[in-house]
Amino acid sequence: MPKGCRHLLRSWLAATSILFGAFSPALAADSAEPSAAALIEALVTRVPPIGGPFNLIDHTGRRRTDVDFHGKLVVIYFGYTHCPDVCPTELQTISLALDALGTAADPVQPLFITVDPERDTPSVLADYISSFHARLVALTGPAPQIRRVALAYKVFFAKSAVVGPDGYAIDHTSFIYLVGKDGRYIDFLPPGLTPERIIEALRLHLDRQSGP
Repeated sequence: MPKGCRHLLRSWLAATSILFGAFSPALAADSAEPSAAALIEALVTRVPPIGGPFNLIDHTGRRRTDVDFHGKLVVIYFGYTHCPDVCPTELQTISLALDALGTAADPVQPLFITVDPERDTPSVLADYISSFHARLVALTGPAPQIRRVALAYKVFFAKSAVVGPDGYAIDHTSFIYLVGKDGRYIDFLPPGLTPERIIEALRLHLDRQSGP
């Protein structure tokens, strides 16, 4: 990608993330943690590489690793159950796209990884995802493991300084990540896409992954 195009994409991604509430005032984080801007830069440039293995707990209490989902086109969204609007909107859009694909979506595995393991226990996640696609698997785990996976996918998240009636909020980026059947990261989709645009992306990568 030409340098000028990369700069425009970074600017657009930052603006889109702000639009979707990712960067409202947050509590001070460890200075060693990468900033939102640094993570978006890494997402665009793929330096360092994106994605990798994980070992988490699903909404049924079962331990799940990335290997469990090899052989599928994996669609990953990072969010949390107390998210007031962005997370349910994105998960609903993913669900509508999969429903519209019908049996063509059988090779697709949607995953929801919480960035709020303190509140998002398996039972909470199980209740939450019942409103979305039937094949959606929700994952949680110890906070250090969640942070490790999030940083591997260049996800920014931090507790907000603003406390509402439901307690603290979490500011986070809202990208959708695509992982191939070999477990390797393919690409990301920006927030706010229509189901039709997600279907186009899924069809493209399903076609590319259709070989043996």
